[in-house]
Amino acid sequence: MGMLEGKSCIITGGAGSIGLATARKFLAEGAKVLLVDLSEADLARAAEGLPADRVATCAADVGDVAQTRAYIDAAVSRWGRIDVLFCNAGISGSIAGIEDYPDDGLDLAFRVHVRGTFLGCKYALPHMGQGGSIIINSSVAGLGGSPGIYAYCTAKHAQIGFMRSLAKELAGRGIRVNSIHPGPVDNAFQTHIEDSFSPMMGGGDATALMNSMIPLGRHGKAEEIANSVLYLASDMSSFVTGSTHVVDGGFTA
Repeated sequence: MGMLEGKSCIITGGAGSIGLATARKFLAEGAKVLLVDLSEADLARAAEGLPADRVATCAADVGDVAQTRAYIDAAVSRWGRIDVLFCNAGISGSIAGIEDYPDDGLDLAFRVHVRGTFLGCKYALPHMGQGGSIIINSSVAGLGGSPGIYAYCTAKHAQIGFMRSLAKELAGRGIRVNSIHPGPVDNAFQTHIEDSFSPMMGGGDATALMNSMIPLGRHGKAEEIANSVLYLASDMSSFVTGSTHVVDGGFTA
C-alpha cells in the first residue's frame, strides 16, 4: 500500500517541473492525479508515460472562476472526491526597480498566486473530507524580501496569511492546510528569475550568487521539493497544519 493509495489529487501548475515531479511521486504512492495547467499541449507532454488509468488533465486559468470550477468538476466527476489539493501554479512576474515597475505588476501576480489559490480551495473544499490535505506552494520569497521582485514576493507573503487563516477554519473538519517554501530550484522558472535579476546586479551572475548564499552550495531539484509535498499530502504529517515548510538548502537559516 502506498502512502496515497486510492487518493484523488489535484496539482495546479501540473506541467511545470515541480508539478510534474510531484505527480510522479503521488502516482508512485498509489494516487490518482488531475494535472491542471494553461496549455493543453504542455499537459499532453507532461502526461506522456504516466499511467492513463490514474491520470487526467484539464487546461485552465486558475484565476478564472468558471475554469476553476471546471477543473474541480473534472476531478470529482472522474473520481468522486478530492483528497489532496496542491496549489502550485505560479508566475515570476516583473523584475525591476520600483520606479520602473509596471503599474499592473502586482495585479497579474496576485491573480495567479493568491486569487488562484483562493478559488482552488473555495471550490475544492465541498468535495474534501476528514484527512484531506491542501498544500500551497509559496517560496522563500514569502519569508523575506528581495529588491526588484515586488509582485512575486508580495504574493508569496499573502499566500501565508491565507494558509494560516484557512488552516484554523478547517482544523475542525480534519482537513490540514500548509505551505511549502522552496529555495532556488534548478528549473526554467528559476532560471528566468535569475536571468532577469542579473542586470540589476550590473551584469553579475545571479545564479552563482544564489549558490554562494545556499549553505548546501547548490540549487534544489524539483524531485526534492516533491518529496516534501508528498510528506504534507500524506498521513506522515497528520499533526501538521498551519505550518510553513521550508525546503531551501539552508538559504533562510
